[in-house]
Amino acid sequence: MVLGYDPCPMTGIHITDIESAINYWRAQKPALSGVLAPETRALAEVYGRLVFHRATQADELAMPPEALNAWLTWYDSTPDTPCIAICSTSQGDDVCKGCGRSFVEVQHWLEMRPTEKRQTWHRITRQGTAWRFNKYAERAVEGRANPAG
Repeated sequence: MVLGYDPCPMTGIHITDIESAINYWRAQKPALSGVLAPETRALAEVYGRLVFHRATQADELAMPPEALNAWLTWYDSTPDTPCIAICSTSQGDDVCKGCGRSFVEVQHWLEMRPTEKRQTWHRITRQGTAWRFNKYAERAVEGRANPAG
């Protein structure tokens, strides 16, 4: 373990990410004669279980491999980093004013699992206080077009 980095113990995939992945696959492989593509069906089964149990997160480690692989393919189509190239953690802030990530999250981003990254994305989006969501929102849009950041 890297000193100061504690991987998020919760390995959940949020229901909104499952929804987004379902919609991604519906666009990639539309249903033919009412039959869903295998990826869509696998994710829909996970989504259905979440709804039935009134849960908001699916356990990454307990997901059927087909559903997890479909989710990971969707994940690969999303922006990796919330960075907008204004990093105040390099100036000593505990939380970056630009993207909203903690110093530890910025330092260990490349080591984080996709589910940990998505949990960070959910938190900073929900908080909405980072400059990426207000002052410099246009940079965030530019970053999606050029995911090198």
